[in-house]
Amino acid sequence: MSKTSKNTPASSPGSRREALRTQQQARARAAARTGRAVKAAWIAGLTVIALMVGVIAWTLVRAGGPTAGISDSLTVPAGATSGGAVVVGQASAPVTVSVYADFMCPWCGRFERANGDALASAVEAGTAKLEIHPMAFLDEMSAGTRYSSRAANAFVTLANDDPAVAFRFHRLLYANQPAENSAGLSDARLAELAQEAGATPAMTDRFAAQTYAGWVEDATQQAWDDGVTGTPTVKINGQTFTGDLFTAGPLAAAIEAAARG
Repeated sequence: MSKTSKNTPASSPGSRREALRTQQQARARAAARTGRAVKAAWIAGLTVIALMVGVIAWTLVRAGGPTAGISDSLTVPAGATSGGAVVVGQASAPVTVSVYADFMCPWCGRFERANGDALASAVEAGTAKLEIHPMAFLDEMSAGTRYSSRAANAFVTLANDDPAVAFRFHRLLYANQPAENSAGLSDARLAELAQEAGATPAMTDRFAAQTYAGWVEDATQQAWDDGVTGTPTVKINGQTFTGDLFTAGPLAAAIEAAARG
């Protein structure tokens, strides 16, 4: 007897249709998954783009744009420059000395001790006028009291009424400069120093209103936008002074040279 072979029977038409239907369903599910993935990717991409646009827009508004300067909506002190400076001295002075400083900055204190007398003499002689840019970026170094902002606002408040009084107050702030990470000078002490510089009680009473706090904040940002990278920064007729800022003599000599032309 011959052995009977076991052959696989051919598929019936019904089974072929079922297999085709199963394949079609599998393809449909795969296509749906792909569509959802593509849609999610688009949404994620659009979200990232929206966030980037938002950040750029916020930055431009916050910084005032590349050429906007200080916001027109702020209370601006009398005689202030569009670059965020208070001016001390005669407008006709042949030399303009721009000083960028924070009242809490210890290096700014060193600069003042080395050069304060020479700057005061140059202003008094009519050789130079000062553009003092009060910056307030060291608030976090005053134990939560925002000393940099309070001191700068007080200085600008006085400058609005009397730049000469403000300049004397400026010098007293550095002569009594608090250490970093301390609470800074109290509001009462700021008022005392201001009155020592020649301010009236009516002038110091306005410190509490923080009228110029917003202007100081924008002036600080404007300084960064203008290329200032640290304090003190000093410019003579718009050119950054690269000599020794912490020894008496070099800056005074540079001012005299600029006055001679």
